[in-house]
Amino acid sequence: MFNKKTYTLEEATRKLERYCAYQERCHQEVRQKLERMYMIQEAIDVIIGHLIEHDFLNEQRFAKTFVSGKFSIKKWGRRRLTAELKKRDVSNTAIKEALATIDETTYLNTFNELAEKRCNSIKETNPYKKKKKLIDYLLYRGWENHLVFEKAYQLIP
Repeated sequence: MFNKKTYTLEEATRKLERYCAYQERCHQEVRQKLERMYMIQEAIDVIIGHLIEHDFLNEQRFAKTFVSGKFSIKKWGRRRLTAELKKRDVSNTAIKEALATIDETTYLNTFNELAEKRCNSIKETNPYKKKKKLIDYLLYRGWENHLVFEKAYQLIP
């Protein structure tokens, strides 16, 4: 028989304060964590309210941090960033604000570098297959269709 640990409201609140202080979290992650701790709905609402009130949990800050990290490290485009934030139940307002933090010149430079680097690494000799591989790669990363197709036809005539 397994023992499930129970937490008082105070213990759970302190534990979640540390959880949120360690790294930015979205509301969904915090709610899931509390559910895994077997907290009742009323307690979850109280704890999330406390975390928001004391600025441990902030949706706009999470969205901005998420966008800046995934864009600079994983080189994701706006479509993928938006989809991933929506998957985490982040509001459209917070998503728009976060995406607005990406400088347009940096965005296009990153896209061009990524496309050229990937194009050079594809070993395919058939130009149609090579183009398809490049397009699939860039679309999966969440870059906009018009950018992807324009660049693919520019790099692989």
